[in-house]
Parts: sequence; structure tokens; C-alpha cells
Amino acid sequence: VELQASGGGLVQAGGSRRLACQASGNIFSINNMGWHRRAPGQKREVVARSAAGGVINYADSVKGRFTMSRDSAKNTVYLQMDSLEREDTATYYCELAITYYSGSVRYDYDYWGEGTLVTVSS
Repeated sequence: VELQASGGGLVQAGGSRRLACQASGNIFSINNMGWHRRAPGQKREVVARSAAGGVINYADSVKGRFTMSRDSAKNTVYLQMDSLEREDTATYYCELAITYYSGSVRYDYDYWGEGTLVTVSS
């Protein structure tokens, strides 16, 4: 299983950007998903993460501006980012909890994508 993150780049403050994280391989199911970010000189923080019952929890700093969604047919998870602020500048990482089978053996594993850099300019 591999994750490919895309969508990063330079965007002006107030603008929008959509990140995508596509999983490829012999995937049975994506059970949980999340996006994290690490700003320069800061610790990694959770931006959005799914929980039981389909609930998605967002960091207070992005509530109302960011939306996480998924396309199960494409094994892809998205992070729509609107009203971007300079403070959103960071490297963004996707995290997917995936079930796959190797023969008859089931594996549940947490995968991380390579980061994609989002730079918000004023």
C-alpha cells in the first residue's frame, strides 16, 4: 500500500486549496482518515481526523474553513481548505488506517503519506 499526497503549492491569503491523498495497492477498506500539519519550527498538529460514527473532528484553528472528505471508489481522501491564512502555512500529511489482505491474512495498518507543502502568502 502506498499513499500519494498532492495539491500543495503557493496560495494567497483568503484563497482556497484542495489537497488529495490517494491510496493504492490491495486495499480492502479505509477505516479512518486524518490530515496533520507541521508549520516551520513547530510541532505536528492534527488538522482533521475521523472518529466513530463518521464524525470528523477539526482543530479549532481550521473549523469552518477546512473540510475533509473521501471518495471511496478512488481510495482518495481530500482536504478542502478555504479562507486560507498565513498561519496555515505548513507541510500537510495524510494518515489513513487501512485494512488489506495478503492471502487470507488480514492486516490493519496506519499509513502516512509524504508531506505536501502549502505556503500562504499575504
